[in-house]
Amino acid sequence: MIIGKSVTRVDAFDKVTGRTKYTDDLCEKNALVCKIYHSTIANGVVKSIDTSEAEKVPGVVKVVTCFDVPKYYFPTAGHPWSTDPSHQDVADRLLLTDRVRFYGDDVAAVVAENEVAAKQAIHALKVEYEEYPFVLDPQEAMKEGAPLLHEKYTNNILGHSSIRKGNLEEAIKEPGLIKVEQWYDTPVVQHCHIENHICFASMDNGKITVVSSTQIPHIVRRVVGQALGIPWGSVRIVKPYIGGGFGNKQDALYEPLCAYLSTAVGGRLVKLDVTREETFVSNRTRHAIRSRIISWVRPDGTFAARKLECYSNQGAYASHGHGIAAKGMGAFPQLYPCENVECDAYTVFTNMPVAGAMRGYGIPQAMFPVESQTDDIALAIGMDPVEFRRKNLMPVGYVDGFSKNENYFDTFNQCMDKGKAYIDYDRKIKEYANQTGPIRKGVGCAVFWYNTAVWPISLESSSCRMVMNQDGSIQVQLGETEIGQGADTAFAQMAADTLGVPFEMVHVVSCQDTDVTPFGTGSYASRQTYVGGFAIKQTALLLKERVLKYAHELTRMPVFNLDLKDGKIIRTTDGRELLTLGELATEALYSMINSQHLTSESTYQIKSNAYSFGCCFAEVEVDIPMCKVKLVDIINVHDCGTLINPALAQAQVHGGMSMGIGYALSEQLLIDEKSGKTLNDNLLDYKLSTTMDHPHLEAQFVENGEPTSAYGTKSLGEPPACPVAPAIRNAILNATGVQMYKIPMTSQELFKRFKEEGLI
Repeated sequence: MIIGKSVTRVDAFDKVTGRTKYTDDLCEKNALVCKIYHSTIANGVVKSIDTSEAEKVPGVVKVVTCFDVPKYYFPTAGHPWSTDPSHQDVADRLLLTDRVRFYGDDVAAVVAENEVAAKQAIHALKVEYEEYPFVLDPQEAMKEGAPLLHEKYTNNILGHSSIRKGNLEEAIKEPGLIKVEQWYDTPVVQHCHIENHICFASMDNGKITVVSSTQIPHIVRRVVGQALGIPWGSVRIVKPYIGGGFGNKQDALYEPLCAYLSTAVGGRLVKLDVTREETFVSNRTRHAIRSRIISWVRPDGTFAARKLECYSNQGAYASHGHGIAAKGMGAFPQLYPCENVECDAYTVFTNMPVAGAMRGYGIPQAMFPVESQTDDIALAIGMDPVEFRRKNLMPVGYVDGFSKNENYFDTFNQCMDKGKAYIDYDRKIKEYANQTGPIRKGVGCAVFWYNTAVWPISLESSSCRMVMNQDGSIQVQLGETEIGQGADTAFAQMAADTLGVPFEMVHVVSCQDTDVTPFGTGSYASRQTYVGGFAIKQTALLLKERVLKYAHELTRMPVFNLDLKDGKIIRTTDGRELLTLGELATEALYSMINSQHLTSESTYQIKSNAYSFGCCFAEVEVDIPMCKVKLVDIINVHDCGTLINPALAQAQVHGGMSMGIGYALSEQLLIDEKSGKTLNDNLLDYKLSTTMDHPHLEAQFVENGEPTSAYGTKSLGEPPACPVAPAIRNAILNATGVQMYKIPMTSQELFKRFKEEGLI
């Protein structure tokens, strides 16, 4: 990678420090260090900043404040951009701001020769504010007279969408209906990827190069150009190996600011290394969503009508905005189809840390209320929860009118059958009935709904380049990014399968460089194998066609009698091996008669989507006097289509299950209601789930190859995190008879509900 006039070499990921190793002295020793001054109020205006003492600190090169930066408003969300304005994200961010909207907003920055000087200068800044009242709750923020965060959004409502089907008012008049109604709450949590966000920026010959820990290099290139008001081609983004993202790095975080600061110091290399505390507060979080569901159910266990309203806490800026709540709402009438449905979803600005994309993209927040109420309904009508699901879940042949997705298989029943068998559900349901002791056991289940990729909401396209080397091995480049999930391995497998070469002969270029890498929008929406697969297959077939055409020149055999298998050119009529691909490649490059560089490149625009379904079964042990839950056993069963790499698939499920366990039982970002300050912005006070909190994590699969997919695949990256929390909640219900309405289900929440229900 070229930065300025020096070369930076990227080595392996350091598991101890959680950093990508930049071994060249340029990055580690010669980079200027940037530190950011974050606001110490939740809402207000910066009146003045006294930088005089900060500028006196030895080693300080530049102090930049909110009054110095250009006023180009830009979006940060890592969505595909479109020339259609209706498919563009809200541009509401500045590099630094004088209009503070949350405790931790970016107000000023210091560039110094070393970290000590930068920190000292940050502490020496004197900022004067005009402080305003603030609001943290979305429903409070919607009320008349609430503090307004953005003038053009009435009542702080960033977005509102609705679904209307049938006639709910008439349907609920049916005699004998059982009404089940409840509010459910999910918390603010943080991604907690191993590697915090970090970026380097420098400028040479009018081009800004940014090396960044990002999931979306091509999107970040565009955002940096928008933020600085410069042509997008004047920006180069390099993404090396990175230590995870889970959606936090599906935003342009500090790349625009880092790029600007480099220009402010004459193009010198600037490093912006975000601390864990800053990651918690000033990056992105998962939206807290409050949902109210009302279901009118017949005694036979069928739905007459349903109603949903949900309120998504966006925080201070739009980021990914209303898409999260809208996706969750969209799952509601599809998972359990009903003839009479009313849904409303609101996304509301508050003076909270900014919420963005996080693994599951609104579906973990949707599945907790939906699947919790599924068990609540089963309890109310006296039906087994699994049988109730079988009666009401999306049937085979269901087609969604918007996405055109179709449920081709009896996936739900197949997955639940496997989950039931593993957890020994039928026996334990009987065994755990009518428990009275202080320690009680229970089993519960939950299912989930998920889409693959973002079409038709947003653009979906993928580009691929394949280059044959002198020895016949193949280099593959895509814009879709490896962020620790094993995508490059799957890409190599797919390319090798289509080309007809051994896996070892395919070399995926892992590190994206927007000056070199074909365009692709990155890693998100569980899209990698599905979307990237189209471009890989198309490009591999083009290369194979060129190879066989050249083989015709060498063998005199007609192309239709030739094939490429296991790295060898064979004659299909008798299976004879005519030459190896290595021999062909060497001749092609060095022939005195017909020298060719055999390559292929193509773009595929994807105009389809795919359902991904599955379930989770959990067993718990509840200590009622101590108000503690022990997770005894858990299984996720997924239909993610054809498995490209079973080991990688299993690892994905284990990681998602771990995130779901923390979401259910321990994780929550706490905000001081008096100041708006985050209280637990570190890994000591933020109770992240660890291996000590896990039982054995069982992952199983149902393989129904997706008919619309190039390789039969569909989403798996995000789905494992979606059903875990409601499955654990429903196991607690089975053990104790107590319905929990809020996660995380900590001892405090259990104590509250146990006391309300008379258990303690």
